[in-house]
Amino acid sequence: MLTKKGKYGLKALVDLARLPQGETAFVTEIAARNNIPKKFLDTILLELRNTGILRSKKGPNGGYSLSKTPSEIMIGQVIRTLDGPLAPIRCASRTAFEACDDCDHPETCQVRVSMTDVRDAIATILDNMTLAQFVAKGGHEPLVLPAIK
Repeated sequence: MLTKKGKYGLKALVDLARLPQGETAFVTEIAARNNIPKKFLDTILLELRNTGILRSKKGPNGGYSLSKTPSEIMIGQVIRTLDGPLAPIRCASRTAFEACDDCDHPETCQVRVSMTDVRDAIATILDNMTLAQFVAKGGHEPLVLPAIK
């Protein structure tokens, strides 16, 4: 499930993607336009800056902007940055695997096997969706994805 942190981060990126190229926005402006608590947004934008998704500039003409074009920013990377692994349960995660206390055979556990398929489906969608496509979803542009196995 997408957390508020992930949701607010995506809303902020959409806001920044809609700015004319080269323009920046202050945290207070982004927060006000998107009904996001400013203190929480400060933390979110800092994380996105630290991972190279955003850049920031100080001063009267400062603020935040995208560090790449919207077509170069993948939604899967954004969500992993803010919310962690995409897997619905820890034992199905590729990057943060953690065995369940009640499971003696994770390699054959039907819950884990099924949730791994769910993780793969989520990753297929989010890792192939750019911020540009995400922004265009407001105009209902269809997303073309590779076939899910």
